[in-house]
Amino acid sequence: MSGVAKNLVSGMDGLARELVIDPWKRLKWGFLPVRRVVDDEEEKLEKSGSLDESGAGDFESSNDKTKLSVSDGSAASTTELADSNLEYKDEANRKWWSFFNEQEYRVAPTKTKKNKWYQWFGPDLSTKEKKLLLKLDVLLAFYSCIAYWVKYLDTVNLNNAYVSGMREELHFKGNDLVHVQVMYTIGNIVFQVPFLFVLNKVPLNYLLPSLDIAWSLLTVGAAKVDSVAHLKAIRFFIGAFEAPSYLAYQYLFGCFYKHDEMVRRSAFYYLGQYAGILSAGGIQAAVYATMNGVNGLAGWRWNFIIDAIVSVAVGIIGFYSLPGDPYNCYSIFLSDDEIRLARRRLKENNTAKSDFSSKFLDIKVWKSIFLDWKIYILTIWNIFCWNNNNGTSGAYLLWLKSLKNSAGATRYSIPKLNHLSMITPALGMIYLFSTGIFADKFHSRWGAIVVTQVFNFIGNVILAAWDVPEGAKWFAFMLQYFGWAMAPVLYSWQNDICRRDAQSRSVTLVTMNMLAQTTTAFMSVLVWKTVDAPRFLKGYTWTAVSAFCLSAWTLVVLWFYKREEKRHARENGIVLYNSKTDGDTEVIKSEA
Repeated sequence: MSGVAKNLVSGMDGLARELVIDPWKRLKWGFLPVRRVVDDEEEKLEKSGSLDESGAGDFESSNDKTKLSVSDGSAASTTELADSNLEYKDEANRKWWSFFNEQEYRVAPTKTKKNKWYQWFGPDLSTKEKKLLLKLDVLLAFYSCIAYWVKYLDTVNLNNAYVSGMREELHFKGNDLVHVQVMYTIGNIVFQVPFLFVLNKVPLNYLLPSLDIAWSLLTVGAAKVDSVAHLKAIRFFIGAFEAPSYLAYQYLFGCFYKHDEMVRRSAFYYLGQYAGILSAGGIQAAVYATMNGVNGLAGWRWNFIIDAIVSVAVGIIGFYSLPGDPYNCYSIFLSDDEIRLARRRLKENNTAKSDFSSKFLDIKVWKSIFLDWKIYILTIWNIFCWNNNNGTSGAYLLWLKSLKNSAGATRYSIPKLNHLSMITPALGMIYLFSTGIFADKFHSRWGAIVVTQVFNFIGNVILAAWDVPEGAKWFAFMLQYFGWAMAPVLYSWQNDICRRDAQSRSVTLVTMNMLAQTTTAFMSVLVWKTVDAPRFLKGYTWTAVSAFCLSAWTLVVLWFYKREEKRHARENGIVLYNSKTDGDTEVIKSEA
């Protein structure tokens, strides 16, 4: 056998062992993932005395390559000094526009300069770290995208079903559609409350798939309803079972990814929402054309059934895909050394670990959370985020349905309506991923948010004016998903802001999400009344106002964030000094 063939066989054998044999051995009873008991890096060192050559490779990471530098606040003046993990930054000549440099007290200028927008992995990552991230991208980011896709299929299918015969069959009247939508929101909000206490204390790899399967069964129930009242009840419980999903995935991203890796992964997760909106129209059109009337069921009913079947399959896969977190890892696909490397990355990012044994009713913990600025500033911020999009109102579809041809008849058939509904989310996927790359690669999360909201504001102002050429309305609707393109940026930034305390991170995440979503429950009834379709003057105006306020409040968040990072600059590897008042740099270096 030739050398090439031997290498190929050896490689295939190693791949089979890593992806099939070893994972199978880690299952209890041959089917159940269990918590991995892995010594921490320090414990392993104590037991072995030192790392062998291969072990050292497993723990290699980007921090090992950090060098000291001295800077007066501008990247151009940075001077590298070897054999240190600190950078010295002179505040004496700091320019006013440095306020907009989000990473001023977070990342050394020498490291920032190496970052290229087209690189998925950072330039300083070791081979071992890249391999770990690749696994996490598949097990967590990709799976979360699929799970979100299935959930949003169900959410959007309500609007598609409404224009595909459900309205007439269930005898919808007045504002019944928006009331059904609100029932889902109420269920979702109410059942987020328990996760204030347990989000960082339960194995999410068990919880999330179980809830997915439960709401899938309820979706079958939605296919069997015979009245609006029954549909409202079903939608309430579907919302309840979906309650922790969005929060949990965002929390898990913060457990594994560093601050300059997280937005792209969160954006990838969010692609599932856009894919759900995009594919829902096509699936509904195909089902309506091929299955409408089969076994006496309308096409919109079959759509819910198909959605449920797919959801159950995705839920089962989740038991084996979701990794838990680095200190409570259930993954069968990560090696012991990869789990240790994930823990080391947490420490490098100053991210506190999740502790299942900590007391969640400790008054001191809750006092520290509610006396801090984060929970208040970030909640207001997220309220504007949740109200800055007109997509979930179904406004675009309702406008299309209202259009007439020259004979005064409805311009578009039901299949055509469903196909046209795919345009805006398809564009949204481009907006979303571009925004994520911009935020991570240019280290400007505030900039990514503001840019998206400029386009969002323009689109909603046009729609609020309404008496404009039809082409202008098409243009405005094509911008509608700029509203949510920044959501992964906001939630990833929240993870970064609260990273030093796992309890604060989870409580703030749940609180800001729950209260923000609560505002949409009553604002939907006030400004998105079905009887106002397709005009929605109040809805478009409120969305434009929210987009403007979100941009302005982002600068407030930036100010608080930079103040916090300045206080912790030394932890980030940056020593601040003022050459005009503190004296010679060499003296400062010797005292540091």
